[in-house]
Order: sequence, then structure tokens, then C-alpha cells
Amino acid sequence: MDLNEQFNIYLEENNFSSYNPKELYEPLDYILSLGGKRIRPLLTLMSCQIFSEDISAAFPAAYAIEIFHNFSLLHDDIMDKSALRRGQATVHEKYNTNTAILSGDVMLVYAYKYLNKVPSKVLAPVLSTFNSVAISVCEGQQMDMNFETTAKVSIDEYKRMIELKTSILLYGAMKIGALIGGATESESELVAEFGKNMGIAFQMQDDFLDTYGKKAKLGKRIGGDILQNKKTYLVIKALELADAETKTKLENWLSTSSPVSQQATKIKNVTAIFNKLGIPNEMETIIKLYYNNAINCLNQLKKPDQKKVQLLDLLKSLMDREY
Repeated sequence: MDLNEQFNIYLEENNFSSYNPKELYEPLDYILSLGGKRIRPLLTLMSCQIFSEDISAAFPAAYAIEIFHNFSLLHDDIMDKSALRRGQATVHEKYNTNTAILSGDVMLVYAYKYLNKVPSKVLAPVLSTFNSVAISVCEGQQMDMNFETTAKVSIDEYKRMIELKTSILLYGAMKIGALIGGATESESELVAEFGKNMGIAFQMQDDFLDTYGKKAKLGKRIGGDILQNKKTYLVIKALELADAETKTKLENWLSTSSPVSQQATKIKNVTAIFNKLGIPNEMETIIKLYYNNAINCLNQLKKPDQKKVQLLDLLKSLMDREY
């Protein structure tokens, strides 16, 4: 039985179906049932497995990470006024906003409750890591919201935002798993840095595929970020490289909301500007940089290659999404 199957069994055995009041707990099971790749809890288990054959002690922490991740998604959906999550109604749409807020609050408490089940000898560093990560995720979300009304966002500011909002939780998931497995501080940091660099590479690739991917492969409309005028790496880099005339054209396209009849035209024209400025090559370079950084972190870890193979396979599978 692989780790994903083992984790799903643990999740099912620890669901909230018997908890009351049901109005509070049913949304927890609902959002957790929406699935996803379960990458974060898997990373916790995989990193523990590098240092210990017995990973049973890591399952509560893996579950805590998954609960926290879904708590953050639940509240993000409220802030973003999103109607869908993984193709299904978001919690605040299915139930109501007040229920979603309160259910999210109790999810955070349960994340700590499950973290408290880790072995006592590593509880202090595990909680310290989790607290730092949780704060960073909130800071990243605020930065992302700030960008919506910020006229100019730098490359460094954007990279910092995705590090905090997205990749830091992968960092924390892996560091916690390694600590539970018996890793030293330096070993756990190398494993965690693998997760952080993987997370940044994945988010950069996600930005790229939103414009250059194939709808049939991704399951979503291509060009959505352009239509929403999002300040992604592609946009920020294009504004940095553009001459005055091209910059003005791009800013004009990204400062308006296009009616349905003009959306295809907007996507086509903005993409043409990206192509003119060589943005696809820029994206390929930055994605490869963080991908290689992740591999270098694992290479520095003094463990047999067979102990690292699952993480390398996961990294490759995440980054081999077709354009």
C-alpha cells in the first residue's frame, strides 16, 4: 500500500462525521473530501521515511498539515469571493459565509490538536516550525491582496509573496516530517529547502501554464490570469523588459475588464506581447533554477539515493505537466 492510500485511510478514520453540532463539522468533511493531490501530507510522510522506517508517528502531523492547508483555502475562498473549489461549490457558497468562517476557525484548532500527538521529544521544534509557517502563510495572503491595488510590484516582491503564500507550507510539511523521523536540525533544513524550492518552481510553472498550457490538460480556461489582470511573474517581467510603447500597451490591456466578446482578443494581444519580449524563455530559466535548487538540496543530504527516490519522482511528476 503506497503512502497516499495509507494517508487516505487515516483521513477517513479521523473524519468529523460523528461530531456535533453537525452544522459546524460537516463543512470540514466536505472541503477535505474535495481531494486534490494531498501533496503536503505526502511530503510530511516521505520526509519522515528518509530518516525512519516507522512513519506511524508522522500521520497526525501529516493530517494537521492537510487540515491547515484546507483551512487556509476555505478562508481564501471567502476573501476572493470564489464560487468553485476543485470544480465544486466552495464552503461559503454551499453553506453560508458565517458557517465557513466558524468552520475554518475550528479547523485551525484541530490542526494544533493533531500536531500535539507527535512524540514529545520533537513537539517543541514541530510546533515552532508550524507556528512560523502559519504566520508566513497569512503574511503571503496579505501581500497577494495588497498586489491587487499596488501599481508596481517587483520581481523580488512577487517571489517573496509566493514563497510565503504557497511554498512555505511545503517547507514546513517536510521539516516537520524529517524532525519526527529523527533528522538533525541541519538535515531537516535541507529537506525543508527542497520543499520550498519545489513549491516556488511549481507556482512559477502554474503561472506559465495559465497562459501557455492546454485547456484539455489543465482542466481550466487558458488566459484566466490575464483576464483577471493578475500581477503574475509573466506580467511583472514583461513590464520590466518592455520599452515605453510596449509597456503602455500592456498596461492598457491589464487596466481594464474586457466584456466576453473581447476576452479572446485581450488574451491574444497580451500573449503576443509576452512572446515579443521572450517571456516564455524567461519563465523556463526561472523554473529550471528553482527545480535545480531543489535537487541540489537533496544531493547535499547524506542519505542513500533510494531514500530520496520518492521525492525526486514527485518533483519530476509535478514539473512534467504538459504544455
